Amino acid sequence: MPGIVIVGAQWGDEGKGKVVDLMAERADAVVRFQGGNNAGHTIVRGDETFKFHLIPSGILYPATRCVIGNGVVIDPKVLTDEIDHLRDRGVDVSGLRVSANAHLIMPYHLLLDTAGETRLGKAEIGTTRRGIGPAYADKAARLGIRVQDLLDEKILKKKITAALYPKALSLRPYERDPSLDLQSMTEEYLTYGHRLEQYIADTSRLAWDSLDAGRLVIFEGAQGALLDIDHGTYPFVTSSNPVAGAACVGAGVGPRDIDEAWGVAKAYVTRVGAGPFPTELDDDTGEMIRTRGGEFGTTTGRARRTGWLDLVALRYAARINGLTHVAITKLDVLSGFERVKVCTRYRGAEGAQFEDFPYHQTVLHQSVGEYVELEGWEEDLGTCRSEADLPRAARAYLDFVADWIDVPIALVGVGPGRDQIIWLGRDAPTVAAA
Repeated sequence: MPGIVIVGAQWGDEGKGKVVDLMAERADAVVRFQGGNNAGHTIVRGDETFKFHLIPSGILYPATRCVIGNGVVIDPKVLTDEIDHLRDRGVDVSGLRVSANAHLIMPYHLLLDTAGETRLGKAEIGTTRRGIGPAYADKAARLGIRVQDLLDEKILKKKITAALYPKALSLRPYERDPSLDLQSMTEEYLTYGHRLEQYIADTSRLAWDSLDAGRLVIFEGAQGALLDIDHGTYPFVTSSNPVAGAACVGAGVGPRDIDEAWGVAKAYVTRVGAGPFPTELDDDTGEMIRTRGGEFGTTTGRARRTGWLDLVALRYAARINGLTHVAITKLDVLSGFERVKVCTRYRGAEGAQFEDFPYHQTVLHQSVGEYVELEGWEEDLGTCRSEADLPRAARAYLDFVADWIDVPIALVGVGPGRDQIIWLGRDAPTVAAA
């Protein structure tokens, strides 16, 4: 069985958790490879809804090992709370493993994140203020605290002291905040270490062993390709690399271990926070999509911006991820529109047209979508379970998208339930038939 990377192909919130959950049942391991608790995955199982922020979506399968890789930044309070919550609901978390090399979000990261956004005012990036960016900044500056440091009091205190020293000026407004007391912080994080010790492991080795044994390993990304710090709409991006190539770095495997790259995209587009959005619908249609799709953040509860499907951006995401398959989610949300639109190129401020995603941020900020109108459909798609069940116009919509981005659509979501999916034709992978 292959190593499969599953990533977001838009600005996040595409429904990756559901796709991971569908494949995780047959996987030996699911490895989360980047991001932090600024991400959220929602899984619907029968009458129950589960919301994950750090733990991979495969945790609902006792036989599947769930790994938080070295590329993730971890708020240990969030992680321990998530473990407790799952235990309270009867979920077996014994298969969870956490990389000893993953970096930690510290109390000062949360304060710095909030201070940074406040200082920017109207120019704020729109972060979740969960301390993600400052934690990655410390990692790059070699001032980070790692999971393994929780197991050594002397090293932990020494590293916290070293990390705090260059931040003294920035943290001066918070100097009386009790969370910044060195002794209290050290004791709090040592306690987290005692609680997490049973889960800490060499997670790269776990992935190697599964792959070498020919078992299926899913590499789970957070956010989306257009939020990538290198390839996204910088500076309105996340602080890590949510693209498929980052799975190797964030999980500790090699490029030859990746056999397939899956991109997940909604049948329309959403975005949270600030930044360019060429197909945004700031009107009744956009509000209708938001209401029908329940477009409110899993982590923050913020209303998401909505727009028609952007094929310029989706084709760009397909290229930078090397996508082999695409999953289209929430196709059911578009039912009831007489006509549906898809963006096939951009028009710049001076009338220039772009069929490729602009590399220059000023051009992108001033671009708006130009559209092809397709026939809509009235039918409720919630009960469709095969391609033949879909209305002709819905099938034509999917065909248009696949042809435009030159990547086969293997999976379609037609509702929030786990069973509300359609595997499409011969392009569906072998894991679907197992």
